[in-house]
Amino acid sequence: QVQLVESGGGLVQAGDSLRLSCAASGRTFTSYTMGWFRRAPGKEREFVAAINWSGVRTYYADSVKGRFTISRGNVKNTVYLQMNSLKPEDTGVYYCAASDFAGATKEQTYNYWGQGTQVTVSS
Repeated sequence: QVQLVESGGGLVQAGDSLRLSCAASGRTFTSYTMGWFRRAPGKEREFVAAINWSGVRTYYADSVKGRFTISRGNVKNTVYLQMNSLKPEDTGVYYCAASDFAGATKEQTYNYWGQGTQVTVSS
């Protein structure tokens, strides 16, 4: 059984920072792309960031470039999303996901999903 568990969400003010964590268990993810997606209220889930398992390549949505950083932890099955200069439009449920495909940024290419963690940014 594959499990992805997110943590680190919360309520912050615009301009603040948050760090999300994703812990993967149940399988060796050494060849997986790990990604973060989010779903804002009333909107479809969208891609935020992804990292290949070596940590060499990263991918970002235009809306978060320069503010968010995805990284792999020293423990191989851990991925982080550092979010700086948060804006109210960053509000949503953030999901961690794993994909078999290198460089995956499309939701449909991700095989495994966490339950999500709520991020709320007040103005």
